[in-house]
Amino acid sequence: MAASELYTKRARVWIPDAEEVWKSAELTKDYKDGDTALQLILEDVTSIEHKLDPKTKNLPHLRNPDILVGENDLTALSYLHEPAVLHNLKVRFMDSKLIYTYCGIVLVAINPYETLPIYGTDIISAYSGQNMGDMDPHIFAVAEEAYKQMARDERNQSIIVSGESGAGKTVSAKYAMRYFATVSGSASETNVEEKVLASNPIMEAIGNAKTTRNDNSSRFGKYIEIGFDNRYRIIGAHMRTYLLEKSRVVFQADEERNYHIFYQLCASADLPEFKILRLSSANDFLYTRQGRSPVIDGVDDTKELCITRKAFTLLGINDSYQMGLFQVLAAILHLGNVDIKERDSDSCIIPPNNRHLTAFCELVGVTYQDMSQWLCHRKLKTATETYVKTLSRLQATNSRDALSKHIYAKLFNWIVEHVNKALITNIKQHSFIGVLDIYGFETFEINSFEQFCINYANEKLQQQFNMHVFKLEQEEYMKEQIPWTLIDFYDNQPCINLIEAKMGILDLLDEECKMPKGSDDSWAQKLYNTHLKTCNLFEKPRMSNRAFIIQHFADKVEYQCDGFLEKNKDTVNEEQINVLKASKFDLLVELFHDEEKAISPTGQVPGTGGRTRLSIKPDKSRDKSSKEHKKTVGCQFRNSLQMLMETLNATTPHYVRCIKPNDFKMAFSFDPKRAVQQLRACGVLETIRISAAGFPSRWTYQEFFSRYRVLMVQKDVLPDKKLTCKNVLEKLVQDQDKYQFGKTKIFFRAGQVAYLEKLRADKLRVACIRIQKTIRCWLARKKYLRQRSAAITIQRFTRGYQARCLAKFMRRTQAATMIQKYQRMCVERKRYRKKQAAALALQKILRAYQARQKYQTLLRESKSVIIQRHVRGWLARCWYKRCLVSIVYLQCCIRRMRARRELKKLKIEARSVEHFKKLNRGMENKIMQLQRKIDEQHKDNRLMSDKLNSLETSYTTESERMRAELTRLRGAEEDAKNKGNQVSSLQEELERLRKELSTTQQEKKNIEDWTQAYKDKMEKMVSELKEQNGLLKTEKNDLNRLIQEQSQQMNGTSDDHNETQQLETDLNEERSRYQNLLTEHLRLEEKYDDLKEEMVRNTLPGHRRRDSTHSSNESEYTYNSEYTDLEEGSRAVEDVTRGIDTSLTLKLQKRLTELEQEKQSLRNELENKDEQFQLAPLTLKLVASQRQELESENKKLKHDLAAMRKSLLGDAATGAGAPGSPAYKVLLDQLNSSCEELEVRKEEVLILRSQLVSQKEAMHMHAIVLFILLLCCVSVRSAAPDFHKLNEDGELWLVNQGLKETVRLLEHQLQTQRRTHDSEVETLRGELQNVKEENNRQQQLLAQNLQLPPEARIEASLQHEITRLTNENLDLMEQLEKQDRTIRKLKKQLKLGNMVDEPIHPVNIPRREKDFQGMLEYKKEDELKLVKNLILELKPRGVAVNLIPGLPAYILFMCLRHADYVNDDQKVRTLLTSTINSIKKILKKRGDDVETVSFWLANTCRFLHCLKQYSGDEAFMKHNTSRQNEHCLSNFDLAEYRQVISDLAIQIYQQLIKCMENILWPMIVSGMLEHETIQGVSGVKPTGLRKRTSSIADEGTYTLDSIIRQLNAFHSTMCQHGTDPELIKQVVKQQFYIIGAVTLNNLLLRKDMCSWSKGMQIRYNVSQLEEWLRDKGLMVCGAKETLEPLIQAAQLLQVKKKTDEDAEAICSMCQGLTTAQIVKVLNLYTPVNEFEERVSVAFIRTIQTRLRDRCESPQLLMDTKMIYPVTFPFSPSSLALETIQIPSSLNLAFLTRV
Repeated sequence: MAASELYTKRARVWIPDAEEVWKSAELTKDYKDGDTALQLILEDVTSIEHKLDPKTKNLPHLRNPDILVGENDLTALSYLHEPAVLHNLKVRFMDSKLIYTYCGIVLVAINPYETLPIYGTDIISAYSGQNMGDMDPHIFAVAEEAYKQMARDERNQSIIVSGESGAGKTVSAKYAMRYFATVSGSASETNVEEKVLASNPIMEAIGNAKTTRNDNSSRFGKYIEIGFDNRYRIIGAHMRTYLLEKSRVVFQADEERNYHIFYQLCASADLPEFKILRLSSANDFLYTRQGRSPVIDGVDDTKELCITRKAFTLLGINDSYQMGLFQVLAAILHLGNVDIKERDSDSCIIPPNNRHLTAFCELVGVTYQDMSQWLCHRKLKTATETYVKTLSRLQATNSRDALSKHIYAKLFNWIVEHVNKALITNIKQHSFIGVLDIYGFETFEINSFEQFCINYANEKLQQQFNMHVFKLEQEEYMKEQIPWTLIDFYDNQPCINLIEAKMGILDLLDEECKMPKGSDDSWAQKLYNTHLKTCNLFEKPRMSNRAFIIQHFADKVEYQCDGFLEKNKDTVNEEQINVLKASKFDLLVELFHDEEKAISPTGQVPGTGGRTRLSIKPDKSRDKSSKEHKKTVGCQFRNSLQMLMETLNATTPHYVRCIKPNDFKMAFSFDPKRAVQQLRACGVLETIRISAAGFPSRWTYQEFFSRYRVLMVQKDVLPDKKLTCKNVLEKLVQDQDKYQFGKTKIFFRAGQVAYLEKLRADKLRVACIRIQKTIRCWLARKKYLRQRSAAITIQRFTRGYQARCLAKFMRRTQAATMIQKYQRMCVERKRYRKKQAAALALQKILRAYQARQKYQTLLRESKSVIIQRHVRGWLARCWYKRCLVSIVYLQCCIRRMRARRELKKLKIEARSVEHFKKLNRGMENKIMQLQRKIDEQHKDNRLMSDKLNSLETSYTTESERMRAELTRLRGAEEDAKNKGNQVSSLQEELERLRKELSTTQQEKKNIEDWTQAYKDKMEKMVSELKEQNGLLKTEKNDLNRLIQEQSQQMNGTSDDHNETQQLETDLNEERSRYQNLLTEHLRLEEKYDDLKEEMVRNTLPGHRRRDSTHSSNESEYTYNSEYTDLEEGSRAVEDVTRGIDTSLTLKLQKRLTELEQEKQSLRNELENKDEQFQLAPLTLKLVASQRQELESENKKLKHDLAAMRKSLLGDAATGAGAPGSPAYKVLLDQLNSSCEELEVRKEEVLILRSQLVSQKEAMHMHAIVLFILLLCCVSVRSAAPDFHKLNEDGELWLVNQGLKETVRLLEHQLQTQRRTHDSEVETLRGELQNVKEENNRQQQLLAQNLQLPPEARIEASLQHEITRLTNENLDLMEQLEKQDRTIRKLKKQLKLGNMVDEPIHPVNIPRREKDFQGMLEYKKEDELKLVKNLILELKPRGVAVNLIPGLPAYILFMCLRHADYVNDDQKVRTLLTSTINSIKKILKKRGDDVETVSFWLANTCRFLHCLKQYSGDEAFMKHNTSRQNEHCLSNFDLAEYRQVISDLAIQIYQQLIKCMENILWPMIVSGMLEHETIQGVSGVKPTGLRKRTSSIADEGTYTLDSIIRQLNAFHSTMCQHGTDPELIKQVVKQQFYIIGAVTLNNLLLRKDMCSWSKGMQIRYNVSQLEEWLRDKGLMVCGAKETLEPLIQAAQLLQVKKKTDEDAEAICSMCQGLTTAQIVKVLNLYTPVNEFEERVSVAFIRTIQTRLRDRCESPQLLMDTKMIYPVTFPFSPSSLALETIQIPSSLNLAFLTRV
């Protein structure tokens, strides 16, 4: 397809722009051949017309499809040109915040001017071992590629970092070295990697300075060779420096600084040790104040000096040397402040006692007079004489500055030399990786000699770069067998020849320097005469005769000739140097001592000490050193550059191009103009041009088939995908020159991928239109059917409405007719009634008038009679009143006369005194007596009244209460007898009581007497009931108190839940720290063993990394030699093991044990609360008494056993063992006594059971009696006559309710006690069974003792008798059990209380004879053989696969049991020590074999569980059988060894996890991310060159099925080895954590994986893993929760990402992801198809705003090295030791069964 055919309507192009360099536009009309302009519309909807060049007719560049924008590799773009590269970099940098991008073999790094969290150790671990194209671009990926190619190809590598000042070259080189130091480790204990990193702050201090473009600009070039040994571990480093900018020491431009070290010293001038330097502020010295910017924002020079001094110390430069260096630096500052006065035009003078010159002389140890002399004079030598010439002030100042620069250069070289000495080692260097940090192409307004040399070096590097890129392209084509066509690329050899060839610029410069009167002007004229007409790359400025222009590969640069000769000569006054050489300061003398030996521009000597160099040898011998010293700077730089190019050509280069995005140091700000300039200068665009000239787009056949399957029809798809791709491509692209078929890939010309993407998008668009058409048709038809149905419905309702309206009209018409009829009738009726009413009214009025007239006549007659009657009566009353008043007045007059007469008599008597006194005396006594009598009577009356009132009140209250009680009880009795008669009888009784109450109120006194008597009687009865009820209440209160305490404790437990969680968290943290210490301890042990082995034999060369060079096939070792070593060094091993069990380990063990016990105590307390709550005090007493009796019985049995043993041992010598002998009788007596004891115990159990049943019945009868008594009380009180009065306040009802509550409570307590008693019965039954088992055990012990020597016939006779008794006892026991079952059944049915009186037959316990007691005996000399056969030579895949799970552990424990049984302390300890050391040894040899590690993890845990199960500790004996309890250890407490074995199990567990990780790790990314589990969902996008140049060849693709198969293999292996289920859960949880963490980390570092379809793939893969967990029954192990971050990341890829609601949903959904991870996924989200949309920057900022309040770690990646702390829950074994059989395949015939 012709390129012009792509310029159709809506095609997007790039057009030039003055501000943005390139601007995007869209065609509004198709382009046709012959058109002179294009009609375009810009993004701001501005229409323009783009004129085409009439000569070239070149069309503007086409824009790539949106799905290709933001690619990791620029070579993956379909259109490779400058605007596409610029736009791709801008999108990645601005929108996705990605600073790294591949451009073929070049890594483009853009300086973000911001610290990013992408250089941590977790990122290094993520990139370690990965292919370069598999991860997102990063400096670590380049470093890893170099490291792996060095290891695989056995070829030295170089990383070339270049760029402008401020672009980030130094930082990139620093991170590359940090990566090497981290992933490779050190080959010795000298921490070489730390020293390599420590060289960075030193070189930055003395070689970096602030410029207008960069705050930390490197003002020198350096090439650091990092050396590696044959195992590819760092052994040292060597540094070479190039072209230090010495002029900066004496001059700095505005806004710039001198080297950092000067400002660090000035900032630390107040330190005591720096007082002798006489320093002050940086503004006080000429050399540090010229730039007027002494401070860098955010940089503390004091802290930086501390870092520098620490780095000096780490590299072996002691404090004295450091102070010497600081003295020289301070002297340079003082020298710059020396003020030179002008004496005349040709001479100058330094005033005497100059303060700064004095300080300089004292610091460097020279005389003031000599230095002041030669600063102002110089010595000239001729052939015949020597004379001294004065210098002008300007010449003296230049001489002073030259001396300062020379001293600093010497100091710089000395530091570099000592850094190299510190980094070099005596170990032979196998290979190296060089890191070149060199200045990029520079152009300023004024360019001088330094810029010329820098650009010359960049010309050489660009030539090497072009040749390397061209070579790689050629190799790729030849590898794929593509016809090779020469590609024209820019060759800058003419420019290099212009500079370095014969009669070139450098040659003419050196020649002019040799001329006595050479000058910059004469040199410029020579340049014009030589090159102006002969070389097109050389030009002369129009307006200047002292400058020249060179056309470099990047741009034209104009150089000013001023100062070229002086800088090239680099002359220093020789007399000044002689003065310094004569110094008393040793360090200064050392600086100038080896000046004559220098052969490099920096005075360096090639390193020694076993270092190997490739084509890097000095061209001259040492005898010509003086001649070499006289070389000019240009010549020296050319030679050193030639050496550098030879080094680079001998290595495989890797390129890092650093880009400065803007000149203002603004974070994530992109200036297109500056970026394009640097892209052109650094060769990135040249790489693009070379790639675009050939076949830049390359697809594998599988990728092409997957991507463009939609363009094929079914008949085109063939089994051979390669042939399918060929057939389809020939149909799609007619021009066969646009593509080529290689062996494994298809090569496309530029633009063809975009054309195919257009076809694919069109096909998908047509499919989408068809789908939309079908869906819209379906929707329209569905809408039509809905409308039709609605129309029919509307019609139906409308017609119904019309019919209803008609019916309504007809009804209204008929109603109107009826209304008219009735209305007319009503009118006529009203008219008639009105006439009738008028007639009746007239009649009524007339008749009423007549009646009123008659009434008035009768009324007047009646009133007249009344008036006459009243008048006559009034007259009679008036006469009576007058008579009465007259009579009364007459009586009053008579009485008044009599009273006056009496008054006179009294007055006369009153005058007599004696009479008055006598009368008064008698009256006083009488009044007092009467007063006392009245008081007494009042008091008596009051008491009687109170007493009466109280009696009445109490009587009333008691009567009412009793009557209420009587009424309730009688009602209850009547209700129980006959509910029907109750109501009528109560009514009759109430009526009778009312009648009696009305008739007996006056008999109150009799009733009170009767009430008092009855009250006494009832009080007595109630007191008895209260006593009985008090006991019940006491028990109830106790139970309530227990309930309250339990509830309080439960509440307290809930309150302490957080504290418990905190304790568990602390315990897990403590356990994790402890296990990490164990890991470190194991590492130190292995290190110690390695050192010990190295002392014996030399280590074999190998590679420790996990990549293609690491061979997993280890040579099989011979166990015989190991066994010999084990025998020879057994004591040494014992000593080492004892040394291992140090106090630190024991302290940690003790701490962990305390925490475990505390946690277990809390759990036990919670578990025992319910059990304690269920137990009543009576049950506790019974159980306690039973335990005491059983303990006493046990003591008695032990006593009898001891007596029998004594008897047997005493009579053994005499042969007393036959029947009838004392021993035989003792045995029979013991058997009989045991049978009797069993009978007694059984009777006691039955008695207790009967007592409990009788107690239940007694309590039940007690309640019945109580109820009957209450009924009796009711019947007695029923005869009381005053019931109604007593029940007036409702007290009887209250009493009734209280009694009901009491009855309910009693019933509840009875039920509770019944349950308690049932549990007691079950407990007693268990106790009885324990007694039986204890008796059985005692009998077996007796039998075992009788089987021991010396006499065999004792054993035979006892065996015969015991067999006979056993058979009899078995028969009797069967009969007894049948009878007991029958008796229990009958007693339960009858509930009889006489169970104790029933005959109970004793039970004889049978005793089984055992030949094997679960112990294995071995001889001391067989211990090593045991360890060898059972541990060292046991292979899990061979013999062990058919064994009982944990058989080695059981065998070792049985051997340990025997050692404990015979009380052999030495044997126990040696066996345990040998076992532990042997397990460690086998794991060290076969530590990478999962089956071996899993096998010994299971056996170590089983051995640990056996030590616990048979330790005798009650906590571990709960699940043991009686036989297992007999096998407990009796003599030794192995708690300490249990802790040691637990530590060993932890180490084995960690090793197992590492082995599984090593196997799973290569599968995870391929199976979880790369493989398409759901075919056709993910679209394959074009990949760049990096994917094609993978470091590792294809090894087959892992799938999700591979991971699941591997998990099945791990699970089946652990199950087969008998691993505890809880431990398997922990292993699976750790495996799933690794799967989730590695997958998520790779997702966060791979932009090509962050798409919607990939999210679906991940969700499906996770569901398959969850299904595997369900199949294995492991859903509750916590493994699913470890995948939660990965699930949330997959959901984040699939959800909508547009609105604020979407942001809120994402924030609530992604709780398992950190903010950095969420933002990273959103930034990396990449559409695979054109129909998807990118995430906007505004949406990402919204997410960041919503998540800014989260308190979380800023770490981006998950920690893949994290291992959950492991626990070993106690898992007792049900396997009996005596049943274990040892197979002959184990070769353990020397073990004897005991």
